[in-house]
Amino acid sequence: MGSAGMATSPAGGLLDRERIVAKAGFNRWLVPPAALAIHLCIGMAYGFSVFWLPLSKALPATDASCASMTLLDALTTTSCNWRVADLGWIYTLFFVLLGCSAALWGGWLERVGPRKAAFISALCWCGGILVAAVGVMTHQLWLMWLGAGVIGGIGLGLGYISPVSTLIKWFPDRRGMATGMAIMGFGGGAMIGAPLANLLMNIFKSDAGPGVWQTFIVMAIIYFIFMMGGAFGYRIPPAGWRPDGWTPPAAKGQMITQRHVHLRNAHKTPQFWLIWAVLCLNVSAGIGVIGMASPMLQEIFAGSLIGQPGLAFAQLDAAQKAQIAAIAAGFTGLISLFNIGGRFFWASMSDRLGRKNTYFCFFILGIILYALVPSLALMGSKALFVLAVGIILSMYGGGFATIPAYLADIFGTQFVGAIHGRLLTAWATAGIVGPVVVNYIREAQIAAGVQPGPALYASTMYILAGMLALGLICNGLVRPLSDKWFMSDDEVAALQAKSAAASAGPSGSFGIGKGGLDAKALLAWLAVGIPLAWGIWVTLKSSFALFG
Repeated sequence: MGSAGMATSPAGGLLDRERIVAKAGFNRWLVPPAALAIHLCIGMAYGFSVFWLPLSKALPATDASCASMTLLDALTTTSCNWRVADLGWIYTLFFVLLGCSAALWGGWLERVGPRKAAFISALCWCGGILVAAVGVMTHQLWLMWLGAGVIGGIGLGLGYISPVSTLIKWFPDRRGMATGMAIMGFGGGAMIGAPLANLLMNIFKSDAGPGVWQTFIVMAIIYFIFMMGGAFGYRIPPAGWRPDGWTPPAAKGQMITQRHVHLRNAHKTPQFWLIWAVLCLNVSAGIGVIGMASPMLQEIFAGSLIGQPGLAFAQLDAAQKAQIAAIAAGFTGLISLFNIGGRFFWASMSDRLGRKNTYFCFFILGIILYALVPSLALMGSKALFVLAVGIILSMYGGGFATIPAYLADIFGTQFVGAIHGRLLTAWATAGIVGPVVVNYIREAQIAAGVQPGPALYASTMYILAGMLALGLICNGLVRPLSDKWFMSDDEVAALQAKSAAASAGPSGSFGIGKGGLDAKALLAWLAVGIPLAWGIWVTLKSSFALFG
């Protein structure tokens, strides 16, 4: 009966949800590389700073009046170089628009399916980069903001959440691992994109300019091809599908519901806001460390990074500071690997530990490590310091990758993508809270006469540990939802009625999901694995100097 239900020709257009319901013989392991293809492209948002310095020197030396121009002047000037601070607003636009678009259009994504959302994400992200290229060509900063920041930011939000619900439905037996694989790609996008951008700028640069607009065009084309491959690789399981031989866990202690909460009700529950606070506090602390990782390493270890342990940071000359800045760049790359690896490791571990227990690990281990970092710095133990910061960053990345599965456990899978989209407002909030707290404390310490070194960051790390303690309390308060919040079976059936296999019965594998790493899946994984491996190798090479 299941096969017969799937033999019917799907209705709707090429991008419609009805057209992407999987048929017998489909291999579910084709879906994660499709998701990675999207996330590795939009993850370049983390690496856009590679363009700031070249763009800040795009025009020949200008007169002193440029130094006093306002932000409004910078948006429209054609004769003055842009300041790095003015360009940096694109970062803010990226992540504000990511959170807003994910929250606004998450419900729409659940209705239309992941292919249409990913297709529009590709148009916005790649189209936004092309608009930014025009902004560079005409030296109009407002076009850069509009293209990369606003249009591209909308593409980021849609692309980020496009695979979440789909992967959770394909891997009910390994929810954490599945979302970890995709969200790992967002963390790894800059590892591929930043060195690729440097490579292209070196090819295109000339006396006429730094080669940025040409690089934008080439990268937009490459990203569009990969994102289209990902979008058209998406399939969704038919209603009632489950892996062959798998039965839902019966243990109530795992806090995994088999029922579903409607999107309109999710934010009315205390559980939503507790998990919102859990993510916000974990991310705020992690962003705080990311934001100060490079200066922290330089100011704490100073001369010891270049074999002169007797020299404090203030005693270094310009050439020595340039040397340790290069080493700190390698450190930043190294901790980015921990961030990426943690997304897969911790999300996969959550399938065994449970999502709530995994977050307990993040908060308890995090509190210990944040509190230890100042002591490790005072000891002068570079290896232990790097290891502690690396583990901290692994839990920062792991928090992002584990949260979709946490939401699916509590609210069910029917609207998990849209609920996740709304929860990402916690990320936007953390992006403001974390850096503001860290920068304010650091400036207050300097104003109080504290010299660069371990003491400068001790108070900051203790306050971040306190934020994790609040997160620990919030996580402890998360409980399973009461029955009143769940939809009835009839409501769920009505929502799923458009699935091509809805008539196939309440459950079954329908001959879908088998195949493992067959030839087609291997090619799909190689398409995303080779660029990722290249990015990891480039990052590792740049970090060798840290211990060399």
